Amino acid sequence: MDVTTLTAHRCRELLAAGEVSAVELTRAYLDRIAATDGAVQAYLAVDAAGAVAAAAAVDAKPRGERLPWEGVPIGLKDVLCVKGMETTCGSRILKGYIPPYDATVIAKLRDAGLIFLGKLNMDEFAMGSSTENSAFQTTRNPWDLDRVPGGSSGGSAACVAASEAPWALGTDTGGSIRQPASLCGVVGLKPTYGAVSRYGLVAFASSLDQIGSLTRDVRDAAALLDLIAGRDPRDSTSIGLPEPVGEPGRTSLEGLRFGVIGELIGDACEPGVREVFDSAVDAIGTLGGVCEEVSLPSVERGIAAYYLIAPSEASSNLARFDGVRYGHRTAESEDLYEMYVRTRSEGFGAEVKRRIMIGTYALSAGYYDAYYAQAQRTRTLIIQDFARAFAAFDFLISPTSPSVAFKIGERTADPLSMYLSDLCTIPVNLAALPGISIPAGFSAGLPVGLQIIGPHFSERGMLGAAHALEHHLRVNVMPPLAAPEAAR
Repeated sequence: MDVTTLTAHRCRELLAAGEVSAVELTRAYLDRIAATDGAVQAYLAVDAAGAVAAAAAVDAKPRGERLPWEGVPIGLKDVLCVKGMETTCGSRILKGYIPPYDATVIAKLRDAGLIFLGKLNMDEFAMGSSTENSAFQTTRNPWDLDRVPGGSSGGSAACVAASEAPWALGTDTGGSIRQPASLCGVVGLKPTYGAVSRYGLVAFASSLDQIGSLTRDVRDAAALLDLIAGRDPRDSTSIGLPEPVGEPGRTSLEGLRFGVIGELIGDACEPGVREVFDSAVDAIGTLGGVCEEVSLPSVERGIAAYYLIAPSEASSNLARFDGVRYGHRTAESEDLYEMYVRTRSEGFGAEVKRRIMIGTYALSAGYYDAYYAQAQRTRTLIIQDFARAFAAFDFLISPTSPSVAFKIGERTADPLSMYLSDLCTIPVNLAALPGISIPAGFSAGLPVGLQIIGPHFSERGMLGAAHALEHHLRVNVMPPLAAPEAAR
């Protein structure tokens, strides 16, 4: 049995039964990383010594005294602060930065006894949809190494798809968990804004960022959410969940109404993606659910609103990276002003600079009302459209991504084309809603994801519906690269 192909739940069962030790399980994943990550490049750093030491500490405890998830490995997106572990956010400006504290979600996982395998690649400061904006390497899609894994949590999605971790943490600002989950054929969960503390998450856009998970199945997504969710006094925007999600055991969709968002299934979707989506809609009907088309006119303006709001917040959040307190500082400067300019010019990549300039312009005197304020008004319309839709439907659905994974380099010269990769996911962040992407099928041999969107704090019901549909579709989410024989 190749333990690296198992779900986190199955790993937990093997550990509890004594069929595998924590060290054996951890070493299996480290061996897997060594065998495949040279091709995938999901990890920026692997903490082999730390992981084995933590696993040995678990094995030293009697099995009856262990916590339920002790000894299960996990990968971490490199935007989360881990005490003593380099955190770069995929940027040269933070190269060498070692946080002196744990993010709240990291502290929760550490207390639960999970084993940290290492830090995962990402678009610089989470700005991108392909993980090509990392300052250090380009992560590749395990289904086709010439294609992108999506982004910005591309490293997290690719590592799970390639069996380099049973699950991983990511972050979602405009689709950065769900879109790479779709492109890599894994499950990606973005919780309601405020369900999970953002303390220790290096901020991109504070009103949009949310920590979530990339997993092999919906059951694992529910378990990991219960591990990381909760109110945190160090994050004033955190609320937690009204109740634990628990086991998503639903197998029927009887009595549930699903709204198909008409504006997200139009010409922007590739024909193969639309075909898979239509089959998923049929499957919902087979399971007893009712699907009807619903119009949310404002979501078509979501991309425009997002690319004013998010860069505006980024221009403020990234002002702290100036070479004075931490991170990169230029080697040559004659005065303080030149030090600022040179440090940021050397440290930030092209996409980050582009968004800082857009945000600074949108917030500047004379343009604030015309751009930023107008974008916020559009955001309000999007929230209102979703509220009206949820008055008639339990959940809303759409393709997760309008396309399958595209070729590396295909969209780098056209930022607008890249931005449209998040067409279906961005409105969910603007409305602070929960969303999940599950594998729904394949187009031209590449994974296609189905997005399910729920009302605020409806994670329990949303995950139950996703579990029922996942169980019915039974999509094979094991790419050839992740098959056991590929590691030998």
